[in-house]
Amino acid sequence: MNKLLATLIAGVIATAANAQTTTNPDVNKAQVEAQKDIAKAQEKEAKKVADANEDVAKAQSKADEKKTKAHAKADKAHSKANEKVANAAADDQLKAEAKADKKIAKADAKAAKADAKADAKLGEKMVEADKDKAVAAAKTAEATAKANADVKKEAAKH
Repeated sequence: MNKLLATLIAGVIATAANAQTTTNPDVNKAQVEAQKDIAKAQEKEAKKVADANEDVAKAQSKADEKKTKAHAKADKAHSKANEKVANAAADDQLKAEAKADKKIAKADAKAAKADAKADAKLGEKMVEADKDKAVAAAKTAEATAKANADVKKEAAKH
């Protein structure tokens, strides 16, 4: 946002300085119109960037929530398996430990799978946000170029 504000202020100062050197009212009018168009494009870009960042933050939160839930389930499975080992009779101890190891491995695999899925979805959102930001920046650059070209065109007439 500070970058946008600095750009807008620099544009206003440049317009004011340029307006003082240009005496033709048509060129002045074109410059003012160009600055309005540029400011409008920059505002749209800032909004798109903010929206994209918000989407990424939501996706990050959702991914963290899913990971936490998956690890909580895995921890519960660990506890249950270890409890069964502790309650097993002495002669069934090794059998119970083997069974517990299988359940723990299964729970850990499930948690890892949930982590991978959540990270993949987050990655997709981040890529989409980067694309949206790039498109917005390109549109702003296009609007700026068009506005500056209009000013040059008007200045060339006089």
